[in-house]
Amino acid sequence: MAKRRRPIVPEARDALDRFKAEVMKNAGYNVDLSNPNTVKYEVAKDAGIPLKDDGNGGLTAKEAGIIGGEIGGRMVRELIRRAKENL
Repeated sequence: MAKRRRPIVPEARDALDRFKAEVMKNAGYNVDLSNPNTVKYEVAKDAGIPLKDDGNGGLTAKEAGIIGGEIGGRMVRELIRRAKENL
């Protein structure tokens, strides 16, 4: 079963993608600004996890978590940093 990315507010998808691109670019990853989702391939490569374009059903939960955690964790840390800055 394919998992689809669905933000709670669908109109926020573009802003979330731009934010992901900004955060990962600042972290030193090569990000395609027209398709920031591709940064997951670079994160996977750095972690030694083989990702394929045509499906990754063979990944373990741990491998998927390493990739998603790197991206999501950086995004959350940046959001927290910005929130503290605005206090």
